[in-house]
Amino acid sequence: MAHLRSGRRTALTVPLGIALAASVGFVPGAATAAPNEPPAPVAAAAEDAPVFAYVVNTRADHRTIAYVKRAIARAGGSVVVAHEKIGVIVAHSSNPEFGERIRDVRGVRSAGATHTAPLRAAGTTDDGKAKLLSEADAESLKRSAAPGAEPMEADQWDLRAIGADKAAKINPGSRKVTVAVIDTGVDDTHPDLAPNFSAAQSASCVGGKADTSAGAWRPANKDHYHGTHVAGEIGAARNGVGVAGVAPGVRIAGIKVADPVDELFYPENVVCAFVFAAEHSVEITNNSYYVDPWLFNCKDDPDQKAILDAVNRAQLYAQRKGILNVASAGNSNHDLASDAIVDKSSPDDSTPVTRTIDPSECLDVPTQLPGVVTTSATGVKNLKSSYSTYGKGVVDVTAPGGDKFQLPADTPSENGNILSTMPNGEYGWLRGTSMAAPHAAGVAALLKSTHPKAGPAELQRLLKAQADRMECPSGPYDPDGDGDVDAVCEDGGRGKNGFYGSGLVDALEAVKKK
Repeated sequence: MAHLRSGRRTALTVPLGIALAASVGFVPGAATAAPNEPPAPVAAAAEDAPVFAYVVNTRADHRTIAYVKRAIARAGGSVVVAHEKIGVIVAHSSNPEFGERIRDVRGVRSAGATHTAPLRAAGTTDDGKAKLLSEADAESLKRSAAPGAEPMEADQWDLRAIGADKAAKINPGSRKVTVAVIDTGVDDTHPDLAPNFSAAQSASCVGGKADTSAGAWRPANKDHYHGTHVAGEIGAARNGVGVAGVAPGVRIAGIKVADPVDELFYPENVVCAFVFAAEHSVEITNNSYYVDPWLFNCKDDPDQKAILDAVNRAQLYAQRKGILNVASAGNSNHDLASDAIVDKSSPDDSTPVTRTIDPSECLDVPTQLPGVVTTSATGVKNLKSSYSTYGKGVVDVTAPGGDKFQLPADTPSENGNILSTMPNGEYGWLRGTSMAAPHAAGVAALLKSTHPKAGPAELQRLLKAQADRMECPSGPYDPDGDGDVDAVCEDGGRGKNGFYGSGLVDALEAVKKK
């Protein structure tokens, strides 16, 4: 089951997923001369031997990469793709000793398997059920629409919460700004997405190599709806159809990374997505997921260390190319500033084992990587969503994500979740930090539209500076009312805290030129 940031593990409406935030960098080591000959070749593996995927991280120079490619072949592997500018090679091998052998090759900084189960043939899955908007509800919303509003906007409490409805009247966003949705795929045929979709900046990265053929970016099936929902939250057009996005004038791209078999987001796919976005003039990426198969990747494990290294190299490359990466904090109600977290879900592509991790040493990727905007979720009452992960010094900003314990009294459906686009021209409600991140990404897109010369660091500074400050709850945090304190909000000083970071993103402030 997919581990997206709108998940079922917290009784949400779609498969659960996660991403974190911290300040640890993984920089390639100093230059080292390559030996003259790669290691001796291994014996050929049996034809039916299971094949695993690997990332091999090297110095980012052609000579070293060429040498490591030869070493990969001699160790019983084959190269899928080499991202030479960041020194990341994706390889397949059926040799059970491949990882160990390649880690001993001079010039290799880290290497490890990206799956704990063998690669499988492509297929489809029907996991996940979302609440779709019925025709009767749609008609009711249309009758409730205010003059000049989109037909279903009366149910979009989230837009009003961050002033996006008012911001659109000042500046809906620039066509020169593109937000890439790295996700399960985007249905660009949806009438609310088609006007803003950029096919030239879209691709499928499933398998680790970009496929730009027509429609490759679309979801594998109707149940892979997550990316289409996220895309609508960011940039659904104000065209008199359905709903509106936070930044209805910007461009939307789709980069599909979800495996069609299990809907998981494997490292090689995510590396490909960041590199593709960096090389196709994207300004912002939205990342409402965690990189599978590990909820947390620990630096003392060689495979997980390689995943950390590879994904971090890719997202840092995107930053150097001018991209701001926005990610969801997670739906496990974890305190990422604590000393220990129990992870019962990893690895999620085989049999999970229970382990206790230190969140300063074992990172949720990509949200805990340096420079990534980590976004927690709030409900209608501007209170941390019951499921939202948090942490002092970890969460950067907060945004609407919905909560079943916080219901609006001023919307036709009184639904506390987020209404947005779904595949096949439909609409539906989801909740999760998966929904919070695209609100932050949309506001960042408005900031980029207002300040076109701002780079990713400046955009993040502006996003935090213009956020509406939110205090920690005055009393015990008990959203379900069972008498137990479900989380503790720590004050971080200077208007920041563990629940909300610098505060609730503000679309209206984003379009005001200072």
